Amino acid sequence: MPAVTFRPTRTRAVLLTAGGVAFGMFTLIAVLLPADGARPWGTGDRLAFAGTGALILAVLAWLSRPKVVVDAEGITVVNLVTRRRLAWAEIVRVNLRAGDAWVHLDLADGTSLGVMGIQPGVGREQALRDARALRALAEEHGTGQPGLR
Repeated sequence: MPAVTFRPTRTRAVLLTAGGVAFGMFTLIAVLLPADGARPWGTGDRLAFAGTGALILAVLAWLSRPKVVVDAEGITVVNLVTRRRLAWAEIVRVNLRAGDAWVHLDLADGTSLGVMGIQPGVGREQALRDARALRALAEEHGTGQPGLR
């Protein structure tokens, strides 16, 4: 089975586009700041402007990180600050209930894991398709139980 990746593509596109625009604008401002006059802008000031744009881009790129990668052995859940690898046997159920911010996996150890890579906030229909596909894959590998509500 080839690896399948689920991620909130619209959210990712918006975040990376906004980050690129912010970086471009701050860099353009840094270049256009006057070098002469009563209060000239020095190299450090220009670097600070460009650095601010780079920082904004980095934060927005970090926010676009969540994804779920599925392969024959299990899944890898990448959330904002964590990455967790799960074998199929660890997954009991895939849930996406009305009002949930993202999919939740019920695990064999009795805990639940949020899967930020599938979020209905921006694209509800896409999130439902992705959640159903993830549930079908879990069931196909013999460990999932019907649970998408």
